[in-house]
Amino acid sequence: MRTLFVGDLHLSAGRPDITQAFLTFLETQLVDTDALYILGDLFEVWVGDDIAEPFADQLADAIKLASQRLPVYFIHGNRDFLIGSSFAKRSGMTLLPEVYLLNLYGIDTVILHGDSLCTLDKPYQRFRAFRNFAWAKWLYAHLPKSKRLGIAAKLRSRSQSSNQQKSDSIMDVEPDAVIELLDSTKTQQMIHGHTHRPAIHQLAHGKRRIVVGDWYDQGSMLCVSQDNIELIELPFGK
Repeated sequence: MRTLFVGDLHLSAGRPDITQAFLTFLETQLVDTDALYILGDLFEVWVGDDIAEPFADQLADAIKLASQRLPVYFIHGNRDFLIGSSFAKRSGMTLLPEVYLLNLYGIDTVILHGDSLCTLDKPYQRFRAFRNFAWAKWLYAHLPKSKRLGIAAKLRSRSQSSNQQKSDSIMDVEPDAVIELLDSTKTQQMIHGHTHRPAIHQLAHGKRRIVVGDWYDQGSMLCVSQDNIELIELPFGK
């Protein structure tokens, strides 16, 4: 048996190839699997459960079908932090807190999306703190749909422009933040996404940090079993 982790799919109506790849993944890759964890940024943008596009409804049906065979867990990403209980229920996903601990085949593990570890990106961390306020989420959710769509489009445009000007070190996780979280949670292993830099990093004292891959050019999954850890690419169209 094994446990699978995916993240950073950034699904959108404009990339039907990625959507189809994920649907194929759900149909073919979940055999002999204990659980599936989606570590955020399932969608390129999510402005509310009440504005789901048709392709998202199709995905909800597919995830729901998968959830009848195994547990499907979801941690919010920076692009889809507004996914709520309505869409989660329809999809059969269990929403997890942004930092979650589990014992993964005998290894104490912390999982998260990963954006909270990019502590050198001060402007983003300020925005992240603001967006996590309950009152900010409530206010946004009660805006007209057209207003929410406009705000989301502006935020995405600003993010893309800002990221082009940031150094690699700012866009990556900060090593001290990684060690601090491992120490504070008393875990030996960390699994996250967000940076789009898939790798298995061996750290001091036998600890480990694993980064899942994005789905821009191919699918990607992290497969963890009792005896093995493997990052696997899933070419589109296969």
